[in-house]
Amino acid sequence: MHTDLVAALDIGGTKIAGALVDGRGRILVRAQRPTPAQEDGETVMRAVEAVLGELHASPLWQDARAVGIGSAGPVDASAGTVSPVNVPGWRAYPLVARVRDAAGGLPVELIGDGVAITAAEHWQGAARGHDNALCMVVSTGVGGGLVLGGRLHPGPTGNAGHIGHISVDLDGDPCPCGSRGCVERIASGPNIARRALADGWRPGPDGDTSAAAVATAARAGDPVAVASFERAARALAAGIAATATLVEIDVAVIGGGVGKAGEILFAPLRKALAEYATLSFVQRLAVTPARMGTDAGLVGAAAAALAGRTDTAAMGV
Repeated sequence: MHTDLVAALDIGGTKIAGALVDGRGRILVRAQRPTPAQEDGETVMRAVEAVLGELHASPLWQDARAVGIGSAGPVDASAGTVSPVNVPGWRAYPLVARVRDAAGGLPVELIGDGVAITAAEHWQGAARGHDNALCMVVSTGVGGGLVLGGRLHPGPTGNAGHIGHISVDLDGDPCPCGSRGCVERIASGPNIARRALADGWRPGPDGDTSAAAVATAARAGDPVAVASFERAARALAAGIAATATLVEIDVAVIGGGVGKAGEILFAPLRKALAEYATLSFVQRLAVTPARMGTDAGLVGAAAAALAGRTDTAAMGV
């Protein structure tokens, strides 16, 4: 019998992943469905129910004592609702109640996907052993989460640490969120590629215009590609430095597709951070790549379920 077994859901615009996870963070059973992101809300929920149904079919399900959900946001953990930007059929959707019903009444914990990845990195990854950390996901968007005083700090609605929408350019481009000059508008993968294309970068014969292709060009020395990554790095550095100045983090962990670009991102990021993080109490701030990979959302959702949002210190997440 697994006394610390929980179910975990990682819900994004592309896929809905599910797992049964034990108290050491080991994934014992997996299930996954594509997200029917452009369909109506009930169709999306049926995909969630199919994932839960597959987990329920495992003999291990009888030991599950809670369900943790890490969802694309915005989420509202206080109301139990989600409104993912890239799932238009879900607006203030009562996901916690629906999952509780589908899971036979088990307790359900909801956190944003950035907070879930933070929980995973603090429990088992690059932020392990740090009491004050910012963990970021730099991908199609830019999200994040905070660990403060050794505890996961999701905030009242589960969105604390959402660094992607700190403004770092007062006269910058309008952001789809309604603000201007946000970190995400400069540093996300699509915006790195958009900037490079606007400044004259041209993709290779395969026509790949992704940020990964820009990173490849930057590694080969293309000056426009290098400049686009340097600008993204400055935006990230400004946001990280602002966060560190407010709450005194000592490590910033960067994951997501853009985070995999390696030194093309991290070298200019460290250089820019030295220019922005100048006060004595933030000068030793370290920046490091994430370690948890594609399972981070599931492991973090499991961490939330195991600990409960009211007592995340119980298991060191």
